[in-house]
Amino acid sequence: MTKEGAIAGPRLLEHMVDTVLYFEGERHHTYRILRAVKNRFGSTNEMGIFEMKESGLEEVLNPSEIFLEERSQGAAGSVVVASMEGTRPVLVELQALISPTSFGNPRRMATGVDHNRVSLIMAVLEKRVGLLLQNQDAYLKVAGGVKLDEPAIDLAVAVSIASSFRDVPSNPTDVVVGEVGLTGEVRRVSRIEQRVQEAVKLGFKRAIIPEKNLGGWTVPKGIEVVGVSTVSEALQYTLGG
Repeated sequence: MTKEGAIAGPRLLEHMVDTVLYFEGERHHTYRILRAVKNRFGSTNEMGIFEMKESGLEEVLNPSEIFLEERSQGAAGSVVVASMEGTRPVLVELQALISPTSFGNPRRMATGVDHNRVSLIMAVLEKRVGLLLQNQDAYLKVAGGVKLDEPAIDLAVAVSIASSFRDVPSNPTDVVVGEVGLTGEVRRVSRIEQRVQEAVKLGFKRAIIPEKNLGGWTVPKGIEVVGVSTVSEALQYTLGG
């Protein structure tokens, strides 16, 4: 295994076996994630979440509720995103802290999300929305130790950064999902119906989704679905401007 946690070498071992499973988790959390990155007999990128107890590992039946149970209400920089782990929708909290830098080069640190993707989204916010972030340190974290790598989390990252920068909290009953392009547009994501249904289960009242995902499916009762086409439009709904 390499330092990044991948199998070293020309991946010959992966081609020889039927399934490759990664057992992930942080030492400071009791939750462990069993992730299938290759499965010859079915879909890949499936994930199982377990909790370490005295009797051993026990399955977490509702991981979204676990990841959101310690969320602070009304905190700037906190946004809930509906992410897909394989075929399972999971709602997790994204946290951002934006503060003026005291160094020549601002720091960019990310835990649970790709560092390069965060830099890209900050560049979009500065160019397309007008947020002056070039002299700001940025720290992003996915609560609960989960790693998110799908493009559908882009819009939530953008909202959390803008929320912390403006010191304006987003609505705690909002869930945000969408891919962000370099021109500031919000692009379509997959499995939008499953994501929204998971938000309804946990009591969220509004879903901010790409405008292209509207139509073709039935909106569940008890939630308002708002379609946005640009990052600026999403910030107007979530932060009021």
